[in-house]
Amino acid sequence: MTRFKNAAVKSMVVMRKAFRTIDAKVSEPFKEFGLTTTQFGVLDVLYAKGELTIGELIESMLATSGNMTVVIKNMEKKGWVTRVTCPTDKRAYLVSLTEEGKSLIKKALPKHIAAVEETFSVLTESEQETLIELLKKFKNV
Repeated sequence: MTRFKNAAVKSMVVMRKAFRTIDAKVSEPFKEFGLTTTQFGVLDVLYAKGELTIGELIESMLATSGNMTVVIKNMEKKGWVTRVTCPTDKRAYLVSLTEEGKSLIKKALPKHIAAVEETFSVLTESEQETLIELLKKFKNV
């Protein structure tokens, strides 16, 4: 008897296993820079979008984090980001990159992109495009 009779369940299991493998592989370069996946995500989003509130940062990241305030405080201690009270909403903080944070993401980003490209090289470019289209179908589930 096969473990998975249901193609939907099997698809989910295979997709989760693939994601774990991909995530582990593309996260390897972060360790070289002393970054966690969440810290890298924060640097990447702030580098691309500029100053954001913590709420906007969470919305913009590929992976949300329940401990974002702690992550930001730790990054602030390391000198990678600054945090100031939002002038229009005193309950919110604006987070931005420091020069040290910009320098760090400029070094880490090319290695991350190379790891993503290497990891996805198991698929042809056409297969990658097909994968994108298939995964987009889950957008409105």
